[in-house]
Parts: sequence; C-alpha cells; structure tokens
Amino acid sequence: MKMIKISVAAAAVVSLLVSSAFADDTQPKRVLKNNMQEVYKTLPASVDNIGDAFTEGVFYGRLRTNAFRWDWKNDQVNDDNKAFGVGGSMIYKTAPLHGLSATAGLCYANNPFSSLREDDADVGDVKSGKDTFSRYNVKTSGDWSMAVLAQAYIQYDVSKTSFKVGRQIFESFLTKSNDTKMIPNTFEGYTVTINEIPKTTIRGAYFDSQKLRDHTTFHDVLTFKDSSGESWNNNDDAAVHKGLNYTNLSAHGKEENELVVVDLKNKSIDNLVVDVTYGSVPGLLSSLTGELNYKIKLGDKFSLTPGVRHMQQFDNGAGKIGGASLSGGLAMDKNPTTNLGYKDRFDLDSSLTMARLVLTDGVLKVQVAYSAVADEADIVAPWRGFPTGGYTRAMAQYNWRADTKTTSAEVYYDFGKAKILDGFSALARYAIQDFDEDKQAGGVQADSNILHIDLRKQFTPTFDAKIRMAFVDADERVSDGIDKDSYNEYRFELNYLF
Repeated sequence: MKMIKISVAAAAVVSLLVSSAFADDTQPKRVLKNNMQEVYKTLPASVDNIGDAFTEGVFYGRLRTNAFRWDWKNDQVNDDNKAFGVGGSMIYKTAPLHGLSATAGLCYANNPFSSLREDDADVGDVKSGKDTFSRYNVKTSGDWSMAVLAQAYIQYDVSKTSFKVGRQIFESFLTKSNDTKMIPNTFEGYTVTINEIPKTTIRGAYFDSQKLRDHTTFHDVLTFKDSSGESWNNNDDAAVHKGLNYTNLSAHGKEENELVVVDLKNKSIDNLVVDVTYGSVPGLLSSLTGELNYKIKLGDKFSLTPGVRHMQQFDNGAGKIGGASLSGGLAMDKNPTTNLGYKDRFDLDSSLTMARLVLTDGVLKVQVAYSAVADEADIVAPWRGFPTGGYTRAMAQYNWRADTKTTSAEVYYDFGKAKILDGFSALARYAIQDFDEDKQAGGVQADSNILHIDLRKQFTPTFDAKIRMAFVDADERVSDGIDKDSYNEYRFELNYLF
C-alpha cells in the first residue's frame, strides 16, 4: 500500500486557504450540508426597480480543493491512481423584481501540479478523482482545467409557487448535484415548485440536457457515447447504461432524450413524511418510487424512525435496445451466447425495495438498513441521485444491479453539539454487499464488505475540512479466482465560502 503524498505546491495552496478562512469569522451567506449540498442563509431582498435588481444582488463565492488516492489491493490487475483539483465558483443572484430574478454560477477547476495527477495517457485509470478534470478534454487537448457556466436560470415566484428556466441544480430522489468533487451535476430545462397546499410540496421538472461533474458542456440525459463513438463526450456516468449508446439509440430515433421528474412530499400526518417520485425518459423507461418515514419519540431526547422505500422500474422500449444489464453486454448490437445471468435479455422491468431504522438524539445517529434488487434487470439511474442513497449505499458503490442485496449499519456523532470538540463530526458506515455471482459475466462485481469513514472539521462558519476513507474487502471473481474489486480509497477536501 502506498502512502498519500502532497507536494510542496499543493501544501502552499492549502495554507493559503486556511489562512484566508481563519481571517474570516463572519456568519456565512450559505452553508454546506455533510453531503456538500448548499443551503442559502441569505438571499437578496425584493426591490421595486430594475437598477436595484442588479445593485442589490448578492455574490456567493467558494474556494475548494480536493485530493484523491485510490489504492488497489491487486496491482497486477488494476493500476493505482491519484487526482487533485483546486478551484472554486462564483454565483450571482439578482434581487427579485415583481417576483422575477436571475442566477448565474461560474465554476472552475484545475490541477496545475503534475505530481498530483496521472499522465495524460492514463486518465482512464482514475476512479473517484476523475471529476476533478474532464477526461475528454485531457484526451483531446491535454487540458486539465475546467471552466463552465453550470448554473444560468431565470426564476419567477408568485404566491407559493416558483418557476425556473435554464441551467440549474435539482435535488430530488433521481437527480442531485452530488457536489463532492469540484463542479456540481446540473441540468438544463424547466422546473416548478408548488407549496400552495398546506404541508405539501409538489415539484415538476423537464430537462433536455445534463452536465455531469467532469464535463464542460451539456449532453444527453441518457445516451452513452456520441456519434463518433467517443465514450467521454456524452453521458458517461459510472451508473450509465452502456447498451443505450448512440449507435443503438439512433437506430430507433432516440439518440436525443429528455428527463421528466415529478415528486410530492407530504407531512399532513404528524411525524409521518410521505414521498412519491415519478421519473421518465419518454419512449424508453420510467419509474415510480414511494417512501414512508415515521418518527417515534422515545422520551425527551431520542427518536426512532422506521423508513421504507420501493422503486418500480418500467421498460417502455429501452430493454429491446440496451438489454437488461447496465454493462451493455445484452444490447441489440451484441451477440452473447448466454443471458449473462439475467432472466430476460431484453427486459428492463425491475424493482428495488429497502428499509431502515434510524435512532437519533440530534447528537448521535445510529442507522441499520437493508436493500434488495429484484432478480430481473439492473436499475437505470445515471443522474447522481443514487436509488439506495440514505439507506445502504456506501461511498463510490453502485449496489442497484439485479439481484443485489445489501445490509448496512452506520453511526454518526456530532462532537460539536456534544460540546466535546467544536465543529467536529464523524461518520462510520459498514456495508455487506451480496452481488449475484452468475451476473459477473455481465459486469457485476464480486461480493464485498466496505468500511467507510468520514471526518469533518468546521474551523469557522465559512471554512471546513473533510477526510474520507473507504476500505473494501472483496471476494475473488468466480471465473478466474482473481481479486479485482478490493481497494482502499482516501480523500481530502477543503471548502471556503465567502
């Protein structure tokens, strides 16, 4: 196992961020949740003329750096890899004028230190750190920087309803910013949020393009590869369905697609939260997901919340094109001699069910969870929402392949709220992943156990550091008796908001 190394140049960048952060102890205009989602604390106040709409607008700045190290157990099969990114973002929101406002967000990332990255020819080896740069840009031009207008939308608010048009973040069960690297995952299209009904939120979204975190241009929401066959210039998410590629989809006139999301959250019954989400790529596939969480008070401090979630996936034409496996080995352009462990080669109907128990007192949180995918088809969700997220998913894991069962337990403790160590929190998660060995020929990994640890320190209201580690112990593959899936991963992150 190799040690993580940080160069003198990288240390200088870290030192600058730290010194700047400690110099600023003001209350933040926005804060970051543990999953790096942004929560705005200060928004521009409404104005009554167009001049003030711009002069009374608010800028939101962010400096950030991320370092990654991926250490495979079997160096004879896989190559260890590293990545580093430094950059930030500047977001501007105009003041609302008669309910009308605008937001623009420019993001930038770079790795100027060759010692902290792979060679240009080896960018395909990079795992979790790949989102600190664009693999396509490095491959085609040797450019390790990214600059993109990730957000650019017009917003109109009337009564308790909000409309947005343009490039935007949309946090939902299926779609998330997943902003844990350098640049968020965003979408282009139309959204509406309706809060007219008491204790109920209804939202709708229609997106005609997506920009994954390691892209500088917007691309299709589903199609893998572009017209030239380039894998990194369209939807190349780690969870993308590779059988739904440009060649196969264009043969059916479906190389350009839209994503529709409609969800509802209701809290009408005391202590009960009901969530329903419908998602669709019209003409190809859709899903309907329901979730219930009921909070039971246990004395003055603790509460116990049982939760259940069920996702039903419907094949509306994608199965006969891409096949049941995300790897693409059962697609229409392949000639497999078997179904690679899947029951029906051309059927994407499937389902995913999970349950959890959450015990918390606001300082300590303990959770146990279980999830199971039907032995039918893989779940298709390349929009960074993670179908098992919040239940059994551990860092960098994709446990929604067909017939996968996962059991997990996690403990979170806020040392700051406990008045032990100000601003410090820790999380430990252990997951047992039982994949279907018969589907390894279809790209499914071996069974594995993963220990995932997060350590976060909030030095000031505007500056924090985070260390993340994962230790994966996997079985050998059944076909050749070789361990191809065990590894250790290390991440270090700094964020400064201004």
